[in-house]
Amino acid sequence: MHKIDPAEVKQRLERLTDVCRANGLRMTHQRMEIFREVAGTGEHPDAETVFKRVRKRLPTISPDTVYRTLASLEETGLISRVDPICGRARFDANTDEHHHYICTQCRTITDIYLDPPPALPEGIENLGEVESLHLQVRGVCRNCTAR
Repeated sequence: MHKIDPAEVKQRLERLTDVCRANGLRMTHQRMEIFREVAGTGEHPDAETVFKRVRKRLPTISPDTVYRTLASLEETGLISRVDPICGRARFDANTDEHHHYICTQCRTITDIYLDPPPALPEGIENLGEVESLHLQVRGVCRNCTAR
């Protein structure tokens, strides 16, 4: 599991509190635990993984609560959805500008930072306003290649 530095997790949890307040969302124990699960790892878990892990701490939580909470966290910009071509949607609490490397064999998703950021194609402004750019690089990771 890709653990996140505890100081970073703390910052993310503080942001959760601020964003919930600003959007009129109650800070429920379920919301906090679901967000903590995504914010505390860099492995980009899917909803089922989040449910299984949170259920160990909150045995009465339902899958529906997890799905609805992940959707509301995504709507508020606290997490983003990573949609690999094959498989379930995964979730990411890293709000820094970054992209993803997805292993096509083991399905591991790794954050990548590009400096300088990729340039948009010329003339794209004719299509409309660009709000964000999400690049997914796919290949076979070193661990899978070594096997």
